[in-house]
Amino acid sequence: MRAEDILSSKGRVKVLKVLLSEGQANITRIVKESGLNHRLVERHLEELVRMGIVQERRYGRLRMFMVDLRDPKVSGLSEVLRQLESL
Repeated sequence: MRAEDILSSKGRVKVLKVLLSEGQANITRIVKESGLNHRLVERHLEELVRMGIVQERRYGRLRMFMVDLRDPKVSGLSEVLRQLESL
């Protein structure tokens, strides 16, 4: 996982920010909070899951996405985003 891959997309960063602030959310919630369309959110979530940043859990048809802040790479990324916001 390279930082450029994660931070190169404004949409991916928006999705990640929603998940970091909410803890966990379904696609509908992420679409609403990020202002992106459903297909874009779905694509960004697939990438973030593939990168190991986001985890997906299924409850029947409901798909919940979450970040695990106990993971050092996720907590480090969270801190980087927090620092960039304060600039």
